[in-house]
Amino acid sequence: MKMIKLLPKILWGPNCLTKRPLLSSLCFLIVQVALAQQEVSGTITDQQGIPISGATVMEKNTTNGVVSDFDGDYTMTTTKADAILVFSYLGFKTTEIPANSSTVNVVLQEDLEQLSEVVVIGYGTQKRADVTSSVATVKSEDFVQGNVKDAAQLIQGKVAGLSVSAPSGDPTEGTQISLRGTSSILGGTNPLVLVDGVPGSLNTVAPEDIASIDVLKDGSATAIYGTRGTNGVIIITTKKGNNDMKSTIEYNGYMSISSIANRLNFLNADELRQKFDEGYTFNGANLEDFGSNTDWVDEITRDAYSQVHNLIFRGGNATSNMTASLNYRDLEGIFLKSNSEKYTARVSGNHAMFDNRLKANVGIILSEQMYNALGDGTSFNPYIYRQAVIRNPTEPVRDVDGNWYERDVYFYDNPVGYIEETIGENKLRNTRFDFSLSYDFGDHVTLKGLYTRKGESNIRGFYQTKNHVSTTKNGQEGYASRGTDDYVGNYGQFTLDYDNTFGKHKVTGLVGYNYEDNTNEGFYATNRRFPTDGFTYNNLGSGQGLQLGEAGMGSYKNSDKLIAFFSRVTYNYDDRYLLMASIRREGSSRFGEDNKWGNFPGISLGWRIDQESFAEDWDWLSNLKLRTGFGVTGINAGANYQALSGLTYGSYFLNNGQWVRELVPSRNANPDLRWEKKEEFNVGLDFGILDGRINGSIDYYNRTTKDALFNYSVPTPPYFFGTIAANVAEIKNTGLEFLLNVTPVQTENFNWTANLTYSTNTNEIVSLSNDAFQLTNDFFDQGYTGEPIQISTHRVQEGQPIGNFFGLKSVDITDDGIWIIERPDGSLVPATEATTDDRQVLGNGLPKAYYSWNNTLSYKNWDLMLNLRGALDYQILNFSRMFYENPTVSYNTLDSAYDLVYGKTELQDVQRFVSYYVEDGDFLKIDNVTLGYTLPKDAIKFAETFRIYASGLNLATITDYKGIDPEVNREGLAPGNDERDKYPSITTFSLGINFTF
Repeated sequence: MKMIKLLPKILWGPNCLTKRPLLSSLCFLIVQVALAQQEVSGTITDQQGIPISGATVMEKNTTNGVVSDFDGDYTMTTTKADAILVFSYLGFKTTEIPANSSTVNVVLQEDLEQLSEVVVIGYGTQKRADVTSSVATVKSEDFVQGNVKDAAQLIQGKVAGLSVSAPSGDPTEGTQISLRGTSSILGGTNPLVLVDGVPGSLNTVAPEDIASIDVLKDGSATAIYGTRGTNGVIIITTKKGNNDMKSTIEYNGYMSISSIANRLNFLNADELRQKFDEGYTFNGANLEDFGSNTDWVDEITRDAYSQVHNLIFRGGNATSNMTASLNYRDLEGIFLKSNSEKYTARVSGNHAMFDNRLKANVGIILSEQMYNALGDGTSFNPYIYRQAVIRNPTEPVRDVDGNWYERDVYFYDNPVGYIEETIGENKLRNTRFDFSLSYDFGDHVTLKGLYTRKGESNIRGFYQTKNHVSTTKNGQEGYASRGTDDYVGNYGQFTLDYDNTFGKHKVTGLVGYNYEDNTNEGFYATNRRFPTDGFTYNNLGSGQGLQLGEAGMGSYKNSDKLIAFFSRVTYNYDDRYLLMASIRREGSSRFGEDNKWGNFPGISLGWRIDQESFAEDWDWLSNLKLRTGFGVTGINAGANYQALSGLTYGSYFLNNGQWVRELVPSRNANPDLRWEKKEEFNVGLDFGILDGRINGSIDYYNRTTKDALFNYSVPTPPYFFGTIAANVAEIKNTGLEFLLNVTPVQTENFNWTANLTYSTNTNEIVSLSNDAFQLTNDFFDQGYTGEPIQISTHRVQEGQPIGNFFGLKSVDITDDGIWIIERPDGSLVPATEATTDDRQVLGNGLPKAYYSWNNTLSYKNWDLMLNLRGALDYQILNFSRMFYENPTVSYNTLDSAYDLVYGKTELQDVQRFVSYYVEDGDFLKIDNVTLGYTLPKDAIKFAETFRIYASGLNLATITDYKGIDPEVNREGLAPGNDERDKYPSITTFSLGINFTF
C-alpha cells in the first residue's frame, strides 16, 4: 500500500520526465509491480461458521502465503494482478478463489475421507481405492489410550489377524505380536517394524509421538521386503510438520496408578493355623507355626505410580519446517525396585528448494533408558516372586536381631531380603540419524536417497551384598557383575519413482536398492568375595574370586549384511481394474556359499465392481472391490555365521606340565543354508454401503512356509559336530479375517462409530524331514515344567498344529488320592503305573480365533472410547495349580489344594503334569475405556484445543480360567504355558490432558 501512495511522486516527479532510457524503464517496472500487488483479507470458517485457526492461505504457484489467526482471520499481499488464493486445512477440502477483491471470505467444506484415502505401502503410498493387497491403517485418533507399553499396544484389537498381547506387567517388557499365525520353527513371530521408512523397533519412538500405523499383512504387500516380510510389516509414521507454516506446541501427559490384576489365593497365616488345628501335618516350609502374620506378596509389591509427558513443537513456512518432540516416561512396576525411566528426543527438519523440486529431510532420534536390575542383567527376577507365594505366612520378615529371617530349606529364601540386598542398574542409549533427499525431475520422475546411522549401547551393573542370602547361606561374600553391549548399523536406500496418467490409464513404477549392515559386540565380567559392599559393582578387581577360580569373563563380536534390488509397478485402468507387481532380489551374509541370493516376487489384482456401468444404479453401494494376490517372502537364515563351520574352546587338560584348553567343533558348515520361503495366497473383498456408514473387508489367506530351519542330528564322522542347521521343514497356515466399521448414529451433536474384527487361524506342521535330513521320529518335544516334575509340555509333530500340549490324561482319582490315567488305547491305570509312552495330546495353546469390538461415542464436547477383545478355542497349562494345588508339597499351597478332586477326595499324589491342569482359556476383556472432555474454544484463550480424559487398561476379564490372566505367552513352540513365576499382568488407571497452543 505504501508503494501505491508513492505512485504520484514517481510518475510525475522530475526524474521520470528525463529522457534517460534506463530510468524510464525502471519507472515503468515500478508501476507494473505497484499495480500487481494487492492487499487481501478475510475470514476462514467451517460449515457451522466456526473460525478455523491455522488454515493455510497460499498464492497459487508461488511461495507467498500466510496462516489464519485464532479467529480465522488472515491478511496477505499478493504478487500478481490475477492471483488465485489456495485455502487448505487438514480434514477439509482445498479451495481455490481468485483474489479479485480486497475481501475474500471462505467457507471450507469437510473432507471426511481425506485422512483415510492414502495408505502407506512398501517404499511409498497409495490411494486406498487402488490398494490390491491386505493392508490395514489405524490413525492416532483411534489408538488405544492410556499407559501403553509400546507402539503395538496402540492398535491392540484394531486390526483383524493381528494379535497383540501384554502378558507381563514388567515395565521394561513390551508386547507380544503375531500376524496370521506361526510361520517358522526356529524364527520368531515379530513383524518387520519400520519407523518413517527405516527398520527399527516398537520402542524407537514414543507412542505419543506416532501419527498412524499401517500393517501390511499378506505376501503380495510384504514381498518387496524379502527376507524380513514373512511375519508382516508394521509401518510407523511419526507426527511431522507440514507446509501450513503454523507454529504450535502440543502437550500430552498423564499420571497412572497400576495394581496387580488378579492374585492367586494362597493360605494366609490364619488359614494355615486352621489346617494345623484340623490335624494336617507338613514338612519343609510349613513345618510349624512361627507366630507371625505376613503377607509375603504384599511385602514385595506396591501400587505403582507412573507419569508420562510428551511435548511436540512444530513450526516453519512453505519451504522450511521443523518438528521436535520430547518424551519422558517414568514407569513403576508393581514389584519393589521394578521401574523404567526413559527420555526420548526427536527432531525432524524439512527444506524445499528450486521450486519445491529438491526436498531434504534431516532427522535425529535420541533416547536413554534406565531401570533397576533385580536379576543379573534383567529387570525382574522371577525367583523372587516364587519365594513370595510359597513362603510360610507365619514367618516374620526379620528375626529378633533385625536380620532377614531365613531357614535352611531347599530353594527357600526370604524374598524381601532378596530384593533389598540386591543392587543393580541397566542403562540403554539409542541414537538414530537420518538424512534423505528427493528430487522431482518434473517429467513424472522422482529420485530419492536415504541414509540412516543407528546405534544402541547399554551398560549394566549387578551386585548382591554380604547380607544377601547368597552369602548368608552359600558364603559368596558378595557377588558382582559388569557388562556392556554395543550395536551399530548403517542403512542406505535409493529409489526412482515414476507416476503418470494418460487417458484412462494410470501407471506408477519404482526401482530401488538398499544396503544394510549390523555389528554387535560386547563383554562382561563377574567376581565375588569382596572386602566391602561399598563399591558394589564398581570395583570388580577388589574381589578374591579371581584367585580362587570363581570369577568369569567373556566377550563377543558379530556382524551381518543385507543387500537388495527391488522394483514395483502398479496399473490402474479407468479406476476399475487394478494391478500391482513387485520383485525383490536380496542377498544376505547369513546364507550359505551356494545360496547367497534369493528372489521374492509378489503380484495382486483388484476389480472395483462399484465403478462398473452395471452398478451405476446401485445407490446403496459406495464401494465394492474384489482383490487377490500372491507373494513370496522369507526369513533370514538363522544366526550369524550359521552357514560356516565353527570352533570353540572346551575344557582344560594337562600337557607337558601346562594346562591347555582344548579346541573343539561347535558348528557344521552348510553351504546350502538359505532363507525360509513363505508362499502366501490372499483373496479379499472390500465393501461399503449407505454412503460409507457401513464398510469393511473379508480376507482369506493360505500361507505355506517351505525350507523352514531346524537343527538336525547328524553322524560324527563324517560331520565334525553332532547337529546341523538345515532348511527342511514345511508349515502351513490358513485363516479368515473379517473387519466391519459401522456408524449406527450420526447427528449434529451425537456420533457413534463401531469397529468389529474377527479372525481365525489353523496351523499345521506338514513335514519335518526330507531325504537328506531326518528326525528319529516324526516329532520332537518342547516346553518344560521345571522342578520337581521335569518333563516337556508340548509336542511338535508332523500332521499336527504347533502348540499341542502333550501329557498324561487324567480322568479320575483313586480312593487314596492317586490320579487315574487314561492311556491312548482307552485303558485306565493309576498314575504310579503310567509311563511317558502313555502321554497324548491334551489341547492346544494357540487360540483358533480372535475378536474385538471397539466403540467411539461423542456427544458435543464429550467423547467415550470402549474397547473389548477376546480369544476363543484354546487351552492353558496352569503351572500355579500344577505345583501349588497339592496338599503334599513342602511349602505353602493354594486354598484350592484341599478341595475334593472330581468331588471324591483330596489329592495325595506327587506333583504331576496331567490334563486336570489344562484349562480352557477363552476370554472376553474390557480392555480400554476412555472418557474425555474437550473444552470449548473460548474457554481457554491461550489454547487451540484442550482435552482432559480418564482411561483404564485391562479393566475386567470374563473367563472360566482359574489363573491370574488367560492372556499368557503365545510365542515359540510351547505357547499356552502359564508359568508360575511370570510377572503378573496389571490393571492401570490414568488421568491425562492434551492441549495445543
